[in-house]
This record gives sequence, structure tokens and C-alpha cells, in this order.
Amino acid sequence: MDAAQPGLGNAQAGADVFRKCQSCHSVGAGAEDRVGPHLNGIFGRRAGAHAGFRYSEDMAMMGADGLTWTLDTLDAYLENPKALVSRTRMNFAGLKAAQDRADVLAFLRQYSDRPQNIPEAAPTAMAPEVTLSDDILAIVGDPEYGAYLASECETCHQRSGADDGIPAITGWPEADFVVAMHAYKQKIRPHPVMQMMAGRLSDEEIAALAAYFRGLD
Repeated sequence: MDAAQPGLGNAQAGADVFRKCQSCHSVGAGAEDRVGPHLNGIFGRRAGAHAGFRYSEDMAMMGADGLTWTLDTLDAYLENPKALVSRTRMNFAGLKAAQDRADVLAFLRQYSDRPQNIPEAAPTAMAPEVTLSDDILAIVGDPEYGAYLASECETCHQRSGADDGIPAITGWPEADFVVAMHAYKQKIRPHPVMQMMAGRLSDEEIAALAAYFRGLD
């Protein structure tokens, strides 16, 4: 496995890579088990635990021992399935190119975690884009003030949590929301509108918005 932490690549490119998998696996609306289990909700799923599918003894044993599908474990499995689960029934040599694995993980992630664009959130957690001081992370946001500030956010993001083309932000863990907003503020995340909006906000205002949107879950 590569020494660097696996990341998320390009989901569109990952759809092309997934063609190597689709003779055995399906994903998306109406996905059903085939030779292998369907892959909806794969992130955070315990290995060998998808109800109704008959796994190999080794896969079931690994799951019973605690193997859970995360970015790290899926990256290792996709690189060399039998190195991670020695007698898996998945007769696939693996994806040796790190970029192919990153792309297909990005593709599969669309059908697992919600919201889909928080790098810091389990079970698809990656290292945060920015490192913030303890003082910033310790700010306790006022959700009522956040509600007052949120009107501009809610012209795009829906309070219901629906994500019809616009990522949902309700229910985010507060620390993840704060990190994401500071990543926009520091122009690490490349969205010009979000960069502009985050750039106007103080640390206290970001914390207030984080508290407000967390409370909508």
C-alpha cells in the first residue's frame, strides 16, 4: 500500500475505472447483489456484514474481528485483495495505480456518506485541509446568531438537508464545518463564491453558523 494516506480522486474518472468491477458489483439506484455484494453504503460497513450475502469464511472472520471499510482499508483491498483477506472469493488482481484507486473511491463515495463533501468526516475521513489553533476550535458558537447569519447560506443550501445539486450542510459536526469554512477562507478549497462568503466571516461568526447547522440535524 502507498505510504501516503489514500485520497479521493475524480468521481467521473472513477466511473470509468468501475467498469472493471461491474461484472460482479453494482452501485447506485436499484443496485442489487451479484457475484459480489452491491456497494451502496460501502464506507463504514463492517466487512462480511451485508445482510443476505454469502461471504467467504475469511471475509466473515475479518469482519467479526473488526475490519470496517474506510478509505484506508478499501485502498488496501483494491490494491491487492488477497493480501488483505487471504481467501477472499474476489478473484481480482487489484488496481495497482494509486490514481485509479483514488478515482474509484471518489466514485463509490457518492453512494455512501452524507454529506459527501466533508473530507474530515468519518467514515471517509481524510486529513483536514487546514490546521487551526486550539483557540479557534474552542469557540462556542451561538446557534441563534447562526440562524440570523444563515439566510444567505440558505439561498443555496436547504435546511431540510436535501442535496439536489447543492451539497447538504445540515448536521455537520461543528469542528468539520469550521475547518471547511476556514479552508475556503484561506482559498485552499477552490470555490470562488464560498471563498468570498467565508472571507467576510469572523471566527465567531463561523462558529455560530457551525452551531446552527449542526442543530438542524
